[in-house]
Amino acid sequence: MDGNALAQFVPLILIFAIMYFLLIRPQQKKMKEHQKMVENLRRGDQVVTQGGLIGKVVKVKEGNELEVELAEGVKVRVVQNTIAQVISKTEPANS
Repeated sequence: MDGNALAQFVPLILIFAIMYFLLIRPQQKKMKEHQKMVENLRRGDQVVTQGGLIGKVVKVKEGNELEVELAEGVKVRVVQNTIAQVISKTEPANS
């Protein structure tokens, strides 16, 4: 009877393992890569927001905020985590 109960849980354990490796683990990896990208944003980077706006980072502010210039003289404040992609990266200044 005890072996039969264990045999009933094996498919559930296998399903959880498959879900972990196919869904959860890749999502965590993607989140870590996005977080690293956001942390490495600097002035001059050209970015795309999740809303589809393309602009250049003018200032990296405290409190998880960026100032992005969309067009000449048009600057908006954007939360760093809403940056979807970095189009072009500026080289860090040599110290």
